Amino acid sequence: MILKKAFLFVSCAFLVAASGSFAASPVIEPEHSRNLRTLEMAPMLFEYHRQTTGNERQYFTYPRRDTTFRKNFTKTESDALLYYDSERGAGILGNGLGSPDTVIPRFGIAASIVGGIDYRGGESLGDQVWSGRDYRVEKKSMGDTIWPGIDGGLYLRGYIDSVDFVLDARIYNEGHSARCLRNGSSISCPKSYDGEFLEVQREENNSGVEYTSYARYRTHFAFNYDWLRLDFGRDVMHWGPGYYNNLSLNQFSLPYNMLNLDMMIGPLRVMSFYGDLRIYNSMSSSNKDNTRNLFGHRYELAVGNATFGISELTVLYDDMKPWLFVPTAPLFMEKGNYSEPSNNGSISFDFNYRLFNAVRLYTEFFLDDMESPISLIRNDNIEAKWAWMAGFQAGHDFYYKGHKIETGTIFEYARVEPYVYSHFKKNTAQVAHLGFPLGNQGGPNSRTIDWNVFARLDGCIFASVRQTWFWKGTDYGSAVNDTTPGSNHMKLPKKFLGGAKLQYMLTPAVSYEGRRFSFLGELTLIDDKKAYIRAGFKF
Repeated sequence: MILKKAFLFVSCAFLVAASGSFAASPVIEPEHSRNLRTLEMAPMLFEYHRQTTGNERQYFTYPRRDTTFRKNFTKTESDALLYYDSERGAGILGNGLGSPDTVIPRFGIAASIVGGIDYRGGESLGDQVWSGRDYRVEKKSMGDTIWPGIDGGLYLRGYIDSVDFVLDARIYNEGHSARCLRNGSSISCPKSYDGEFLEVQREENNSGVEYTSYARYRTHFAFNYDWLRLDFGRDVMHWGPGYYNNLSLNQFSLPYNMLNLDMMIGPLRVMSFYGDLRIYNSMSSSNKDNTRNLFGHRYELAVGNATFGISELTVLYDDMKPWLFVPTAPLFMEKGNYSEPSNNGSISFDFNYRLFNAVRLYTEFFLDDMESPISLIRNDNIEAKWAWMAGFQAGHDFYYKGHKIETGTIFEYARVEPYVYSHFKKNTAQVAHLGFPLGNQGGPNSRTIDWNVFARLDGCIFASVRQTWFWKGTDYGSAVNDTTPGSNHMKLPKKFLGGAKLQYMLTPAVSYEGRRFSFLGELTLIDDKKAYIRAGFKF
């Protein structure tokens, strides 16, 4: 026991002394909750914790530039597998580079191998149907168990002059327990854990071996000029002060290819964004014949401890309009210039206020559609499509016998009315990607309450307990692909949470985050039971 405590203390002390980051990147990114897990557990959680306990202006637009990346590059990255910068030359695992000095190299590049092994399983794994068909909460499947789930690949990051970049690209190979009958024979029918395309290899004519493989990546390649940043990438946008339940763009949606322009003008942040969405997750010609594109603008004004935000989105179906990328073109006005069935617009307003560098109070209101302000007050038919989220986050850092302890809690409530994110026809201009909403992951006709208590010791030992109360209606209007009336504007009645049953999930999690290795374990108990255990590495 003494040796174990000593090992953890030395590992954490080395980590804090040697690195300000476990996997440095020029971009502060949303959580990688489904795949491409790094050594850090919930890095965005502690980004929000930093904004709660800090003094600087608060902005809630991610991904965004990490301005400390170049300054700390040698310190955080010089022990990478391969390293080179303009001041110190090349190194392998940090060999011969010496200690960093105050000179920031004009350019630098670092490459590491990353990967891990996972155990994933649960009652609901694969419940959603990834072929574009409707998802119903009452639909149940056998579930699936993934063991072993092995991934490995390249983690590349660097910069030169005004350009910075990062790439995390990995190959996955998994064993799945789910079986189906085909022509009287039992075959593997794996469920996609992350909701993206899954390929099954069957050597039916030879050994009969079956295995599942796929590739995933996220990347950013950005040009920086003083107050302006142009970023090409593949990632997920997260807009607003909430952590779990943002309504416009949410970090727990699936990644997509994107282009964004981020501008800082005094206390005002303006982001213009384009996303290349997909309707179907297969490799069929449907993706070629049916296109879905997303344009968005976000405006944030940070004054003292307050932040005011406006987010607007337009989804286009088979009707590309590049002009919508212009940040001064109001999307809610441009919407009237195009065919109603081919576009779907929304706007949201959010507000955040920090108290005593210890608490954040925040809220967001999302408007998908309305006939008039009176229709929102009556709220009795589908002409009123809206959602509302409110929450608070509290945090405090303190030291005990030389150890830094970061503690905090988050509580959020979200209500999403029926038909929100939906459109007139299936698989057209829904506010969705690969069948998942781009916003709140509960989807239309849902209510979610999240409460998480968390702590981290010396930046490397993490523990949390999350409780989730979730209701999902079963009436028509509860799925993203449930259609709404077209030009006749029929005022069909709606019923919030019709047929809904409470689902309660208790999720304890622990992790160890080292310089080279990490381990995490996460269990979900009571309803929707599942487990996720991972050991990861970065060299």
